[in-house]
Amino acid sequence: MSKKPQPEGGQAPVVQRVRIRYAKRGPLRFTSHRDFARAFERALRRAGVPIAFSQGFTPHPKISYASAAPTGVASEAEYLEIGLREPVDPDELRAALDAALSPGLDVLDAVVADGGSLADRIEASHWRIELPGVELAALREAVAAFAAAEEVQVERLTKQGRRNFDARAAVIQIDVVALPETPSGAAAVPCAILELVVRQVTPSVRPDDVLSGLRVVADLEPPVSPRVIRLAQGTLTAQGAIVDPLDADRDGAGIVER
Repeated sequence: MSKKPQPEGGQAPVVQRVRIRYAKRGPLRFTSHRDFARAFERALRRAGVPIAFSQGFTPHPKISYASAAPTGVASEAEYLEIGLREPVDPDELRAALDAALSPGLDVLDAVVADGGSLADRIEASHWRIELPGVELAALREAVAAFAAAEEVQVERLTKQGRRNFDARAAVIQIDVVALPETPSGAAAVPCAILELVVRQVTPSVRPDDVLSGLRVVADLEPPVSPRVIRLAQGTLTAQGAIVDPLDADRDGAGIVER
């Protein structure tokens, strides 16, 4: 994309909004939201994106983030929206931003916004939690106890101090997934997998809160740190499926996905 100088004086108005889906993979899952925001702003400059800025003494780029994953959690479904002072082709924008970001911070999709609020389209998340060292039978027993409970009170340290809340009510689906058979000759290390669909509530219920709930109801304690990935987030259907929040914009021009 061609590099163009920022306007002097008053800021140029937003003429186009683009919604972006990106992934955090591998070691880059340890990137905090603040670190990603700085990296993304640098990528905008390197790619020559005509980003619009806010008014005022210290203008800021027009970027809105939606429900960022916790630090240390991988994700295939992170979303943001940018306001542009000039229209761009989403295909070129996606490619330019992807090239400007480090491998592991990957831009997957870019769509011209077609009205509505991106945040309003994110009602739930689909999580996958790999639990090395946990036996399948033990996880199934713990999940059955969690699902049968009317509520599961857990405690989390927040900015306002320690807070107790119910981790059960927000969990719409909770399932145990068996790994494929261990390849011949490989060490048979148990690794149970938990998949969750969790509704967006306040306070938010995170994967580690559900694991805390399993500890409460069944004394399940993973011997090593779990590996967590967000597979999807978006609008929740009556059947419990999650719809990509960009689907409502698919009829717009210049949609690209890889």
